[in-house]
Amino acid sequence: MRLERGTFGGRFAMVMAMAGSAVGLGNIWRFPYMVGENGGAAFILVYVVCCLLVSLPIFFCEAIIGKSQRANTCYLSIVSSFIILSFYSVVGGWSVDYLLRSLSGGFQGQSMEQAREMFAGISASMVENISCMLVFLGLTALIVVAGVEKGIGLFSKVSIPVLFIMMLLLAFNSSSLEGAKKGIEYLIKPDFSSLSGKAVAAALGQSFFSLSLGVGSILTYASYMKEEESVTFAGGWTVFFDTVFAIVSGFAIMPAVFAAGIEPGAGPSLVFETLPVIFSGMGWIVPIVFFLVILIAALSSSISLLEVVVSFLVDEKHLSRGRAVMDVFLLAAILGGACAVFPRLFGICDFVTSNVLMMLGALAFCLAVGWKMPREEVLSYIRSPFLYKIIRYAIPVMIIIIALIPFFDC
Repeated sequence: MRLERGTFGGRFAMVMAMAGSAVGLGNIWRFPYMVGENGGAAFILVYVVCCLLVSLPIFFCEAIIGKSQRANTCYLSIVSSFIILSFYSVVGGWSVDYLLRSLSGGFQGQSMEQAREMFAGISASMVENISCMLVFLGLTALIVVAGVEKGIGLFSKVSIPVLFIMMLLLAFNSSSLEGAKKGIEYLIKPDFSSLSGKAVAAALGQSFFSLSLGVGSILTYASYMKEEESVTFAGGWTVFFDTVFAIVSGFAIMPAVFAAGIEPGAGPSLVFETLPVIFSGMGWIVPIVFFLVILIAALSSSISLLEVVVSFLVDEKHLSRGRAVMDVFLLAAILGGACAVFPRLFGICDFVTSNVLMMLGALAFCLAVGWKMPREEVLSYIRSPFLYKIIRYAIPVMIIIIALIPFFDC
């Protein structure tokens, strides 16, 4: 059913909101250490190709459904968005915790071992974990309850440009360090001999997850687009901003890692165990800027996840926006709290959403556009018969391949 819906109020707000949905912790936390684990610049080149050839067409599918139907996403994506919001809020809570610690100078003079012990203590503290998770979830709720234009649109118009500027400053600062040259070369000189099948698979998966595909956030945001706005314009700029931000994140982190003499493939612990110590050595302001960047990026993604569920409750269950936000907040707080207390549950939620629900959602969107919608209607949005064939035949196969990657040793 086609619904009357609000809009972002302008093209810039629309693009920034979609970019914000894509730009998240995956760019700052996951992308740099994956670059470090998979060969540096060669991995980045493969990642960019994957974004353009695979992830962008999937983005178009979600956006076409959202704009054409002006309706909510499928139940599968609503469940997926809710689960991701819940456990993602635990990580968002860590960003709140670390920002507060950096404001009080908590990382000054710390050793790597002390930083690891601090993170282990935070992760094990039920009270601290849940308290910070609730703060993060509350900030997300405050933005969403204000509505599409005055909440999400306004936040995106202000925060995303600021986010880019702060990350560029961090990149400049890191690149100017003594010993950073090796880190810069690592990011700009591709060594294809180090590029394994596993690295190609990782780049393909990262391009998919980085754009938040398959959870319905792009579909929901596209349903708020004005009639005159172009799906291809929105998709192109979203992929551009997301990719540039991921690369800039690499330049903000890897030169500093090399300057500190740390292995580039340090893994997921890089952000919360290693970087606080490295950045605290650059002055008191650098850790504050870095964890403010982490928090804004996390919020930009979490508000899109919350909006997916809230939009459904408002349109289909006829709840007020305030009531819908409160209901989802309470339920997400319960599941998020459980994930904070039980790390195994956190891992299960992460695996199930990333490797099953998101994939099934993306596959459903592509099949709907490629096989259910009239060809002429699809072409009115993308204006490319060749791209239509890619969506119809190639992309479903690629989604299945991405879904099977975690179950095989590439």
